[in-house]
Amino acid sequence: MRHRYRWILALAVIVGPSVKLFAQQAVEDPSRLTVDRIFAAHEFGGEGFGAEWLPDSRGYTMMAPSTEPGGGRDLVKVDAETGKTEILVPASRFVPAGGSPLNVEKAVLSSDRSKLLIYTNSKRVWRTNDRGDYWVLDRTSRELRKLGGDAPASSLMHAKFSPDATKVAYARENHLYVEDLNERTIIKLTNSTSPDETNGTFDWVYEEEFSLHDGFRWSPDGTSIAYWQINSQGVRAFPLVNNADGLYPKVNWIKYPKVGEKNPSCRVGVVSATGGSTRWLAVPGDPRDNYIASMEWVADKGQQYLVLQQLNRLQNTVNVILVNPSGALSTILTEKDDAWVDLQPTIRWVQNGSHFLWLSERDGWRRIYLYSLGKSFEPISPEKLDVLDISGVDEEGGWVYFHATTDNTTRQYLYRAKLDGSSKSPERLSAANQAGTHDDQISPDGRWSIHRYSNFDTPPVTDLVRLPSGERARVLAGNDALKKKLDTLKKRPVEFLKVPIADNLKVDAWRILPPNFDPSKKYPLLVHVYGEPAGRTVVDEWTGANTLWHWMLAQHGYVVMSFDNRGTPSPLGRSWRKSVYRKIGIIAPEDQAAAVRAVLKENSYLDPKRVGTWGWSGGGSMSLNAIFKFPDLYSTAIAIAPVANQRYYDTIYQERYMGLPGDNVEGFVKGSPITYANQLKGKLLLIHGTGDDNCHYQTTEALIDELIRNDKPFTMMAYPNRTHAINEGANTTRHLRSLMIRYLLENLPPGG
Repeated sequence: MRHRYRWILALAVIVGPSVKLFAQQAVEDPSRLTVDRIFAAHEFGGEGFGAEWLPDSRGYTMMAPSTEPGGGRDLVKVDAETGKTEILVPASRFVPAGGSPLNVEKAVLSSDRSKLLIYTNSKRVWRTNDRGDYWVLDRTSRELRKLGGDAPASSLMHAKFSPDATKVAYARENHLYVEDLNERTIIKLTNSTSPDETNGTFDWVYEEEFSLHDGFRWSPDGTSIAYWQINSQGVRAFPLVNNADGLYPKVNWIKYPKVGEKNPSCRVGVVSATGGSTRWLAVPGDPRDNYIASMEWVADKGQQYLVLQQLNRLQNTVNVILVNPSGALSTILTEKDDAWVDLQPTIRWVQNGSHFLWLSERDGWRRIYLYSLGKSFEPISPEKLDVLDISGVDEEGGWVYFHATTDNTTRQYLYRAKLDGSSKSPERLSAANQAGTHDDQISPDGRWSIHRYSNFDTPPVTDLVRLPSGERARVLAGNDALKKKLDTLKKRPVEFLKVPIADNLKVDAWRILPPNFDPSKKYPLLVHVYGEPAGRTVVDEWTGANTLWHWMLAQHGYVVMSFDNRGTPSPLGRSWRKSVYRKIGIIAPEDQAAAVRAVLKENSYLDPKRVGTWGWSGGGSMSLNAIFKFPDLYSTAIAIAPVANQRYYDTIYQERYMGLPGDNVEGFVKGSPITYANQLKGKLLLIHGTGDDNCHYQTTEALIDELIRNDKPFTMMAYPNRTHAINEGANTTRHLRSLMIRYLLENLPPGG
């Protein structure tokens, strides 16, 4: 195949128009995928569906295309039983007096449905569009009013109605405000003078690693607000340099605590919704070396309490702390692990706030426990089964719903078990004829689910199903047009398999063979890798453009595979997931290499001289470790936005899995790809965005220096001012993917 590509290039010099015609015919072939079709023309976009259940579970609300002459979208209520649609707010109501229609990005009804909180004109904060404009529509008077007074455009964050819908609280420019909707007054609740203090919002590391965004909570009675305050004083700042937007660079400094460095401090306070001084909670421990990773209100017998989850810096102990109305604190549950404790962002309370559900791995499996405050702690999900999430509760019927798998760890199904712990085995509710991945958005009463099903080869179908029968009431988004288009593609179905890498040890894998596969020929192997505890790649679900990308590579003549090594969050028990503790970047590359050797040995059609790997973020780091540590196994690697030296990453993520650098010097050295850069033999393409606020371009520059020092040739592409996603700016994604496929065609020759 290498000679064939050389012939095409030579032909282009001699008879350019003919080659252009050849390329045009290839593009127009509906059975062939191209970068342009996937990433530029977006031919394979599918139907999505978004809705929110109403508290009474009788229906859900959603934005739907309007039938009015002016177009736009209506806010509608859909009856779950009948499917009847009622327009709650027509599109015409989203037009301010004398203005243009609002682009409604989110709309939230108040609890009494009298008002609607509208979010629009969003701007990016870190990695999410968390800052924008908020408007309130009074459904009775039809008045549409912008919140914030004289606040600059797109400066409000996380606005929320008070429980009685008479007020709205929001964050703005590091402070917390309450706006009275009747009195038309705005009260500033916080009075910090330091630019390092943020109230009601979060710094980079809390948002990125704990997925925390809105940093305040209304009390159930609406009289007060509890909020986080983050103080980043003393945290070293990192410069993001934008060289591309003017004659002189622009520098954006962000507070970014790297491994072993000083953390921001965090505390929680409670303030009256009418203003006044904040009562700070006396949470024990150094606020820089402990994290408050969750905070919520709970009501019990007429009283309202705050509940906090506090993690120590090593993240191997979480204390659940109850704060009574007087401000007194008591630890009601402590969860420990020899490695790390997985955070539970919210606690699901049952039985009027006297009990809660808790996920724990204390017996070696992630099980659901029912905790009665100070009295009992009983498992309610079956033994030797990893629960992936708690999806819903039917208290009247006495059931808890959860996702798990009992037969194939690459798949996910909905199950239920009795709340009293009497279930000896889980009851599967997902349809038996739908092998793949099921996601369920369950109604508050546990009687309905907005259900989404897909598998690797099949885009998602969203339907409304009755629980527990699983009977389909109606299809909400079928993706029929996309399925029809996919049927025209030349491709083979994915194969899922178990690959043995050692005695009594196998890893999950998938494999895509070229459409015209001939087992008598030799094909290159390209491995897609992630391999870190934050995610897995071997899941039987539709991944959109990523699936199409790998099908396209197979059409070019690659055998594409992926392996989930030890340490990935597979439902295989605690020991599988946490065997990599203090050994990130050490065990995983060994498992990946062992899997490659196993499939090379087992399959004579794989060419051991043409083995490549590619990955992004943690997968970029893994690709570096592969080609550096195993130079005689991998001949080509593409590493996108990697972390070449683990010391350069943030405290919360890296310390969770590796501990502190002073206590694990050998682990940080042996787990970092930069240590082995001197062993590079194959072809390496490095890709990084210079504006990456997550995995800094700095770490790639350090690697470049090391490669230069060792006289190692490599290829490098820097995308100016692009973030970790490398998708900002015109044509960026298309350019990136075109670069990748050209590099593979030239350096990992395809075909049999």
